[in-house]
Amino acid sequence: MADIANYLFIQVHDDGAGKRLDKFLASKDLGLSRSQIQNLIQSGHIKVRGHAGTSPSLRIQAGDGIDIHIPALKPLSVEPVPILLDIIYEDRNLLVLEKPAGLVVHPGAGDEDYTLVHGLLYHCQDLSGIGGYLRPGIVHRLDKDTSGLMVVAKNDEAHRQLTEQFKAGKIDKTYLALVYGRPKDMSGRMNLAIGRHPVDRKKMSTRSRRGRSAITEWRVVEELRGASLLSLKIYTGRTHQIRVHMSSLGHPVLGDSLYRGPSKFRLGNTVIPIPRQMLHSACLQFAHPITGEKMKWESSLPEDMISVLEGLRGLNA
Repeated sequence: MADIANYLFIQVHDDGAGKRLDKFLASKDLGLSRSQIQNLIQSGHIKVRGHAGTSPSLRIQAGDGIDIHIPALKPLSVEPVPILLDIIYEDRNLLVLEKPAGLVVHPGAGDEDYTLVHGLLYHCQDLSGIGGYLRPGIVHRLDKDTSGLMVVAKNDEAHRQLTEQFKAGKIDKTYLALVYGRPKDMSGRMNLAIGRHPVDRKKMSTRSRRGRSAITEWRVVEELRGASLLSLKIYTGRTHQIRVHMSSLGHPVLGDSLYRGPSKFRLGNTVIPIPRQMLHSACLQFAHPITGEKMKWESSLPEDMISVLEGLRGLNA
């Protein structure tokens, strides 16, 4: 990855007149996603007619000159750590892995020294730069206590293409979850916007004043005594989406204390401890970002979820 900034100049001709600035630049094959272009515009790195700080929705005119400054990537202050990663597929462009429950994806408060990013830096030497930093190409995330399949981009083009697939809803993501109670229907679809909780900033909520569209489909796989095993597909990638939607439906994910999911399941004298939120990324499908080949991976339930599931099945006996 080059450590120098890039400068580009684009002249607008008649075929670009009247178009939005961000859409026009996204069509120019600059190796940048539309969201990256929007960030550059809003941070003053793109000038139209010599003026910075314009809006992504600015309508450009024939004859306009556009100056683009792509700043040099900054090193991320994260040291590689030899973490054992369960990689199930890898090529020069991407890798697919099974993230265990308990492993945080990105460094943050309280999780600064041992994350998936640390392990990826140790495993791969040729990772894409995202968000202005030299760091592993995390295309999507799983919560700390969610297990299962993730895809990681290993170069900028793979990252850009996968990001576009996610935004266009072309990547199929299926989860398995153990939830409290039994839904009244065997399947359903939720389309409730999700945003930051108005009071508790650690939580997301369907009652946020600034929520973004979130779509989740669910299907009952197995009815249990006081609980259910669900298969869920998400068509948007909002923070805590499945957890928030299922809680709002009255069926929180077992073990998800943040959204009222019980940490133990009690029936008579039987108590089944729930070690973490019972949510697993079980299937991932997408087109290879470079070759276009259709690819699919499936993941079995991990041991801790199997243990809880078997315990719940025992209550039915």
